[in-house]
Amino acid sequence: MTKAVLPEENIKLQASISSKEDAIKTAGQVLVDGGYTDASYVEKMFEREEISSTFMGNFVAIPHGTDDAKKHVHHSGISIIQVPEGVDFGGGNIVKLVFGIAGKGDEHLEMLSKIAIICSEEENIERMVQASSKEELLAIFDEVSE
Repeated sequence: MTKAVLPEENIKLQASISSKEDAIKTAGQVLVDGGYTDASYVEKMFEREEISSTFMGNFVAIPHGTDDAKKHVHHSGISIIQVPEGVDFGGGNIVKLVFGIAGKGDEHLEMLSKIAIICSEEENIERMVQASSKEELLAIFDEVSE
């Protein structure tokens, strides 16, 4: 993962999130603040969530925009919101890591693949949930990149 796609500023540790909506809004706002998308992309993230849940299992959700949201993406980026206390993503599905994704063109597929590889190991998820620094969390991505 390049620093341009996932710089430290895109990571929020120890976030206190009260709802699925708050989680999606927070993940999306990081992308807006970083200049990856315009503000309307966040609305497309909510639309996508209505179509089907972005809860992936293993305490992970990957909210992202609909296909027609691509016009709102300036360049690819990822946000990570760490929610150690967990937030209910509906149906009792608890999420502790929220990965907001904005992909230019088909770049989101590569980003989703990398996140899926990292999150296929429960140990990696636990390490990210427990990470006490942004560097520690990013190091897990670097390990998998090698």
